[in-house]
Amino acid sequence: MPGDGSVRILISACLLGRKVRYNGSDKTSGYQTILQRWAQEGWLVPLCPEIAVGFPTPRPPAEIQGGGGAEVLNGHARIVEDSGRDVTALYQKAAADAVAFAQRNGCEHAVLTDGSPSCGSSVIYDGTFEGAQKAGMGSTTAALRRSGVRVWSEKQIPELDRVLKALHDSQEQQ
Repeated sequence: MPGDGSVRILISACLLGRKVRYNGSDKTSGYQTILQRWAQEGWLVPLCPEIAVGFPTPRPPAEIQGGGGAEVLNGHARIVEDSGRDVTALYQKAAADAVAFAQRNGCEHAVLTDGSPSCGSSVIYDGTFEGAQKAGMGSTTAALRRSGVRVWSEKQIPELDRVLKALHDSQEQQ
């Protein structure tokens, strides 16, 4: 629980095999052994920001247009579905709700699904719905980073595992 010294990691629910992505699939990372160990330790706090704010599964693909997640939060970019429907306000709410959820659960780290307009931490789709990606982050990642949560992509799970092991080792030596 928060404050008890244990590690708490907010994690995209799709990375744990939950079929919550826009197309009704999951997105396992290939690092299931690490994730299973973290789950056994009680460290994982799963969340799908889109589902939590009321989006259905499946749902239309959505991409950021006019910037990245920080610009979405500031009102200078928008998130639209492939039909053209503007869903920016829902993604802004999802980001704010994710921050509150992470804070309630004492999460200092988050492992989120790269590419997503919500969870992308290093790449997002470019807003053209043609499959092209660009460097950037989603709206939830931007909000979590603003609040002090360290966000990692699913490709960085081994790196976070090393960081957590080093932290644990240094605490044991004290």
